This record gives sequence, structure tokens and C-alpha cells, in this order.
Amino acid sequence: MTTELQPSARCGVNGVPSSPVIGLPCARQAVSTPRHLMSESYIHALTQAGAMPLLIPLIEDEGRLRAAYERLDGLLLAGGGDVDPTRYGEPLHPATRNVDPRRDEVEMILTRWALADRVPILAICRGIQMLNVAAGGTLYQDVAQQLPDALKHDYYPHYPRTLRPHRVTIAPDSLLATILGDLNPAVNSLHHQGVKVPAPDFAVVARAPDGLIEGIEHPTHPFALGVQWHPEDLIGDDPSMRRLFRAFVEAAQKRASSIAQPAAPVVQLHSRDEEQQQEQGEED
Repeated sequence: MTTELQPSARCGVNGVPSSPVIGLPCARQAVSTPRHLMSESYIHALTQAGAMPLLIPLIEDEGRLRAAYERLDGLLLAGGGDVDPTRYGEPLHPATRNVDPRRDEVEMILTRWALADRVPILAICRGIQMLNVAAGGTLYQDVAQQLPDALKHDYYPHYPRTLRPHRVTIAPDSLLATILGDLNPAVNSLHHQGVKVPAPDFAVVARAPDGLIEGIEHPTHPFALGVQWHPEDLIGDDPSMRRLFRAFVEAAQKRASSIAQPAAPVVQLHSRDEEQQQEQGEED
């Protein structure tokens, strides 16, 4: 009988680290045949940075959701419709639209798990809003109507997604500044809601010229960072946005490596004839 060790699944083939798995909760489209959706720009940005994206359906079974979560090395919260204001204790504003309670519930659960377990999180557009609400913050339900002297932020749907209508000012001592290497980047703007009161444990690290919060991060979490713009649409010509995805994927890879465990020994059984042949060979 002989044994040999095999690497764990997280270690990849021959002990070489595999791509970290990044979970992306999907959006839903209510058409004649309901479907789950995810923009390819997120997939492209993650794979280009070295990750393996895993799309997470909006299932109601929390046990199965947890099983999917346990396979993740990182969580990306993508853009989409508005977050239900009852999640942060406010009545529905007339401008709030495209609310999906099931998506809110799934993302809320996953985000709180990831915060508690120190799983890396990158939150984009709606994602920063969900991250903020899940951690105890609130939102402007409509920036144009609720933020005095607000700039135009809703450059959609009749504008190119690469349009950069304003810059953001980034806190120089922040993780975001370290990653981007630019304290005043030009960004796109495709939202009508925004962070109002930041969550208690988060630091505000970026603002638009009108004062609207455009970036938050958790100071003691390995990587829990949200931006209001869409960096996945800017990676084609902006190296700083590519660095954002690489830093996120590197944080996920670091977590994957830290929890990788060697697999149990593989036992190889030989027949009695084979054992007798081995013994005979040793005697000779």
C-alpha cells in the first residue's frame, strides 16, 4: 500500500495557485421568460485581472446561498436598480425605481457575511450603495432632488459609458489612493442615487465636486471598498482602473492562499499478487 499527497482544489494543478473565485450576484429581468443578467464588462475586467467570475443567482434558499458563498475568495457588488429604502428606514421616494427585493436580500446577506468573514469586497455604483446600507448607512434616493446644488450625475442611457463628466477628489491616506495612484481622476457617472450617511465603520475616501460621496472603504478590513463610478467601463484606456481590479483580485488571491489546506492522502491499494511480486523483488 502506498500513499501520495495531492494539492487542494484551491491550490490548482501541481500546487500552482488557481485563479481566485469572485462571486457576482446577478440582476433579474422581468420579461415573458424571467432571466438573470450580468454585464460582460465586469466579467472582462475580472478575468483580465486574473480572477474566475462566478455568477450567483438570486435564490431564496439561504443554505444553498451559503454553499455558494463558501466557494468564494471575493465578492463583487455590481450596478443595477435602486435599493429598497425600507432597508435603511425611509419611505419610498417617487423617483426610486427598479427595486428588486430579492436582489436586495441576497446581496445584503452576502455582504454581511463577507464583512464578518473579512472576504474582499469591491462594490460598484449600486454596489457602493448596497455596501453602505448593509453596514448601516443611508442613501439619497434621488441626488438631483435631495442634494442641494448637485451636479448632474445621471449620464444614462443616452450617453457613452466612457464619458467622464467630472473628477473625484480622493483622500491621500486611503487604500483607494494607494491603488489608483491618482488623487483626482476623471470618472464616469451613471447613477441617480448615492451615499447620504456613511455606514459607521466606513471612511469616506472620495467625493465629487458637489460634495457627493463617491468612495468608501473599511479601514480595518483587508479589502472592503466601494466606488460610485463604473471602473469596469474605463479599463480600456485608464491604467488606474485596471489597477483597482488587480488589487481586488490580489486581495482575493491572498485570502485563497491563506485558507488553502492540503488534501487528504490518496491511498493506492495493490492486489496481493502485486504485493508478493514486490516482496520477491526486494528479496532478489
